[in-house]
Amino acid sequence: MSALYQLFRIIWLWSGIKPEVVVGLLWMLFLLYWIVSALNRKKTKQRESILHRLSYILPLLAAFYLLYNDRETLGWLGAYFVPHTALVQWLGVVVTATGLAIACWARLHLGANWSGVVTLKEGHELIRTGPYQNIRHPIYTGILVGFLGNAITLGQVRGLIGLAVIWASFYVKARREESFLMQEFGPKFKEHTQHTGMFLPKFS
Repeated sequence: MSALYQLFRIIWLWSGIKPEVVVGLLWMLFLLYWIVSALNRKKTKQRESILHRLSYILPLLAAFYLLYNDRETLGWLGAYFVPHTALVQWLGVVVTATGLAIACWARLHLGANWSGVVTLKEGHELIRTGPYQNIRHPIYTGILVGFLGNAITLGQVRGLIGLAVIWASFYVKARREESFLMQEFGPKFKEHTQHTGMFLPKFS
């Protein structure tokens, strides 16, 4: 950890780049990959309703407001839950990079079955390779870890609250996805749930 910190510190001092800027760049690269990979998708066979979609999108908007609101008058929301030091901030950068790498790895395995909303695709496959061997929703796992890194880099209580809201939103969406998958794959998916965790790995 000490050697890694010294490396980040040298880069930081040499370039003058702040940790929060690096986190922003990581998310931009992540979104670029997501947009490009979204070009390869199967046709949709069944899609959730708009009302169902809003049930997890609206909380996400509230979470983003908490994470990216730069007002100085935040009261207890602006209190620091970790030391506001370069070491902690760069640790947040490492956590964010790790989380986004996990999400991209999972997205690669999901392939053309991916969708940004809850759907079933024509010829939908139940993916059980890569991170899907132990986690049912590893993309959400990776994004949550990424936002944990955000919260650490920010260092303020509002980051933790935003992370909790994002987790709740993903949980709602994941449960709806699982109802679609159960409908499509039945006993095969039920067996899959017995050997995997929703967001955390389950080794069996």
